[in-house]
Amino acid sequence: MAKGQQANKELTDVLNQLWRLDTNRLRPGTDYIISLQGRAGYVAQGSNYARDNARAPLFTYVNEDKLKGIKTYLHFMNLLDNYEVSTGVSETVTSEEQKENMLFIDSIMETNVMKCAHKYLVRKGQSQSDPGQFKKQLYDIWFRLYHRDRSGGEDSCGFEHVFVGETKFDREIMGLHNWIQFYLQEKNNHIDYKGYKARDRKDTPDEDDHVLNLQFSWRGLVKPIGGSFIGVSPEFEVALFTIIFLMSTEKRTSVVVKVDEYVLELVVYRHRGSIGTSYPTLLSSNHKDL
Repeated sequence: MAKGQQANKELTDVLNQLWRLDTNRLRPGTDYIISLQGRAGYVAQGSNYARDNARAPLFTYVNEDKLKGIKTYLHFMNLLDNYEVSTGVSETVTSEEQKENMLFIDSIMETNVMKCAHKYLVRKGQSQSDPGQFKKQLYDIWFRLYHRDRSGGEDSCGFEHVFVGETKFDREIMGLHNWIQFYLQEKNNHIDYKGYKARDRKDTPDEDDHVLNLQFSWRGLVKPIGGSFIGVSPEFEVALFTIIFLMSTEKRTSVVVKVDEYVLELVVYRHRGSIGTSYPTLLSSNHKDL
């Protein structure tokens, strides 16, 4: 077995362990209902016109009481409104927001998912065993502000890009790969879901799939394709992408792994010691070949 394949087998094993431990993952059809509707069309590079192949929202129903009743989701949702969406607009982090960032990290560190990720990273020599040190490391990876837009101040961080979404020069959508933010933005009429992306006709995803490739517009701008986990907990995504980030020093890391029934390409870009972006792309899933 080639070294790369072996590393991916190990990675696949640990990511599946995280998947099995993710008891805060919501159940499709029960805790939330999605409506996939039509298959999205082609959008030309730089265009902000996309034919709408989905008249209704993606999310038909989400049990918000359940979301707010789970500590990690509650703290995660508190963070979503702390960011300016436009890059180039300096972020100011108030002490209140810093406290909210830490509360989120504290809450995910109480979960078995994060404990498992931490243990694995310690074993691989990438993190210190002291939980306080690991929390600091997580803070730097996800919340440390950096310049994404050269002209402005410190206008971005990994968490904002991946989970909240940003706009660049008011011309394109960057990031926004999180289903909770998608749902909340859709509920507030900021997002218009245009349809799912699939390679060809026989690839129709199912409404209980936990990973989807989506097309949508947000604040008038189009995202031609965005990969997103659906229904998974915030701690699962943070754990998964932190591991991939720390196990490589490349500017762009891409690994193909099979998590549960999904064959995924997981992509992480680094911005010095922080995450630039990270997202999943669904390649295939068990019950059909993509």
